[in-house]
Amino acid sequence: MAMTILFIGGTGQISYPCVEDAVAQGHKVSIYNRGKRPDALPRGVTAITGDLAGPEYADLAKTRYDVVCQFIAFTPDQVTRDIALFAGQCGQYIFISSASVYQKPARHYVITEETPAINPYWPYSQAKIACEALLTGSAGLPWTIVRPSHTVRTGLPIMMGDSDIMARRMIEGQPTIVAGDGHTPWTLTRSVDLAVPFVRLFGKAAALNDIFHITNDRAHIWDDIQNAIARLLGVEANIVHVPTDTLIRYNPEWSGPLLGDKAWTAIFDNSKIKSVVGDFSCAESLDEILAEPIKYLKQRLAASRPPLGDADTLIDRICAAQSALG
Repeated sequence: MAMTILFIGGTGQISYPCVEDAVAQGHKVSIYNRGKRPDALPRGVTAITGDLAGPEYADLAKTRYDVVCQFIAFTPDQVTRDIALFAGQCGQYIFISSASVYQKPARHYVITEETPAINPYWPYSQAKIACEALLTGSAGLPWTIVRPSHTVRTGLPIMMGDSDIMARRMIEGQPTIVAGDGHTPWTLTRSVDLAVPFVRLFGKAAALNDIFHITNDRAHIWDDIQNAIARLLGVEANIVHVPTDTLIRYNPEWSGPLLGDKAWTAIFDNSKIKSVVGDFSCAESLDEILAEPIKYLKQRLAASRPPLGDADTLIDRICAAQSALG
């Protein structure tokens, strides 16, 4: 059944393929954002230009959408505003959270939706947890919370820092860093694969007032991910393994993305989302997973390579110190 769908965001890393799939399924789709992304919208999508903090945002509730998909709210005050605005004004409010909210480190080797949402390391994840708490405690707004894990489309998957700088260093034969011993299993999901079960959540009574993660069933170790990136770039990776604690001493800002996320094993049980939307499949080979990010990377590098800078100086310093240990 065709529904009216509002994407708040709609042109981002995850949301754009979801818009494409929603249109393909016959839904009437509108997007609300600042209109600054270059991607052409699928035919038939209505673009509404505005800012999340702008006064025009309140006008969105005047159209009673069947589903509102909130991709760009990251703080409790933004979700508080949405609850007040859309309560009684939409059939389903889908909030995009993050699988990084899960307990770090998880106490079971497979993460389910029952894994506690406790992340003492990353303010980003803590804000998402607070947003979720507001929704679960709200009344009058039928909500669904979706927790994507590491989802790729335009950016390369790395553990910390700027992925374009990492790729440029690989191409130039310079060392790159992997935290730990490189054998930590990590789950990568293509945005286009996530879009299929995500859109199937629309209008599902069983999805209301519940939480789901959507991820690949297959994980890869970090060394394999980095070696595959190098191979697809036509070079050989020069990986330097550095303990996570050491990296954070060099740069405390890495505490969030490492201790709060990528330093830990991330393997997910997707049986809950499949019980509601049916089975779905995700690309499993790294060549297929990385094909789109590599394409976008090459386009960016052809236009402008990131210059040498402070990030290179820091990486070189860390790699030299670690290599001196033998």
